[in-house]
Amino acid sequence: MPRSRPALAALVLCWAGMAEAAPDGAALYAENCAECHGEARLGGTGPALLPDNLGRLKPAQAAEVIRGGRAQTQMPAFEGVLDEAAIEALVALVYTPPETVPEWGMAEIRASHETTGAVPAEAPIYDADPLNLFVVVETGDHHITILDGDRFEPLRRLPTAFALHGGPKFSPDGRFVYLASRDGWIEKIDMWGLEKLAKVRAGINTRNLALSHDGRFVLVGNYLPNSLTVLDAEDLRPLAVIPVADIRGTGSRVSAVYAAPPRQSFIVALKDVAEIWEIPIGPRAVKVSGLAHSNESGAEEVVDSADPFPIRRILLDEPVDDFFFTPDYRVLLGSARSGDRVVAIHLDVGREIAELPLPGMPHLGSAAAFEWQGRQVMATPHLRDAALSVIDIERFEVVDEIETLGPGFFLRAHPATPYAWVDVFFGPDADAVQVLDTRTLELVRTIRPSPGTTAGHVEFTRDGSHALVSVWADEGAVVVYNAHTLEEVKRIPMRRPVGKYNVHNRLAAAGD
Repeated sequence: MPRSRPALAALVLCWAGMAEAAPDGAALYAENCAECHGEARLGGTGPALLPDNLGRLKPAQAAEVIRGGRAQTQMPAFEGVLDEAAIEALVALVYTPPETVPEWGMAEIRASHETTGAVPAEAPIYDADPLNLFVVVETGDHHITILDGDRFEPLRRLPTAFALHGGPKFSPDGRFVYLASRDGWIEKIDMWGLEKLAKVRAGINTRNLALSHDGRFVLVGNYLPNSLTVLDAEDLRPLAVIPVADIRGTGSRVSAVYAAPPRQSFIVALKDVAEIWEIPIGPRAVKVSGLAHSNESGAEEVVDSADPFPIRRILLDEPVDDFFFTPDYRVLLGSARSGDRVVAIHLDVGREIAELPLPGMPHLGSAAAFEWQGRQVMATPHLRDAALSVIDIERFEVVDEIETLGPGFFLRAHPATPYAWVDVFFGPDADAVQVLDTRTLELVRTIRPSPGTTAGHVEFTRDGSHALVSVWADEGAVVVYNAHTLEEVKRIPMRRPVGKYNVHNRLAAAGD
């Protein structure tokens, strides 16, 4: 039966009332969130609240953070202040991309730059081996712990920016460590004095940073905006912002930046365009934005160049990322966008020289190289398949496929031990770490540090005598194993220790 006009009018008024009653996410954000997270959601004392910056935090988890707050941070609990409809409206807002791309150029970067006033220590303030320290990244409450790799005792715990990402990078002598957060904050810490020295926000959404072979420059790769930021490694002053676009002007996110020490250059992986960039950093100094640097002899030398960071473009058939470099940095292996093959690109000649069918989406950035039967090989886990692939990196051919308990994320090896360790990060056996005998290419042990809790990211001590494994839980731990007997030695409580980085080992693998 058709509705009467009064009935239709009442229904329209009802719908209008419901629409008026629906929570306004933008208004709620302005009232409750903008003071800490910024009016444009770009972050402030709190992290940026943009979809890409939230990383692996799912909407349901974000709602829980709004309700209950975040322990040991300034994030308060809004349960009892906001009802469920308001919380859901805020969640919907922060997972919605902004209508316009936010500005973050040289002016904004310079305005964010801060130094702490701390003076670098003249000598280590501890009696541990400075090259056998670990930087442990704890995302449970956004801290790092500096860990003595001989005694396995924490030396100091320091707060960091929200959601560190891409791995710490050390200066060539191990004196300083540089950290990057997903929100673009770059921090410099004195590894002798264990104090923070400077910070700057190099982007809105950042992938990682790299440090030049001579320790002069920090290069930061950003998703948002599409840019590279060059910083002075001495105090993190911004030197240049390089827009990222291909030869046709199509913009691209930066997948990652790498240092290539033997080439005295940076290598840049681009997410959205079919190019790889190489940016040479020669021994002469450059002058950027009025800042001069000294050459190796100590005398100031200025190169009058309109383009102090020139870009060499290597054109490809399709985008590749997640790189592995041969030890001489002449060839890189990159995963094709399709995830079913790996291409070998000779950096000297600037073209593809080989292709390997690897359908499991190999995680080349976590691959490890070692010698097997007189051949130089590398092993890589896969993000999609339960397997390790072993590749001859001189002939560029797959020599073995090893079935694992599930897809993995991290693999580590060390010259002093015949065992490589790989996690099984995805799937029902995520609590397992498997040990590969690099002499036989057989898995010889499965270790479960905390049954039922995800385990991952192995790192060795400087001498390779011990392997450290992370238990990825808010009340987690770093578990130390004898790398020869494979037996547990010690368990150190940590707040979701997602990664551990040994100074000596990371310097030995300086480009990663």
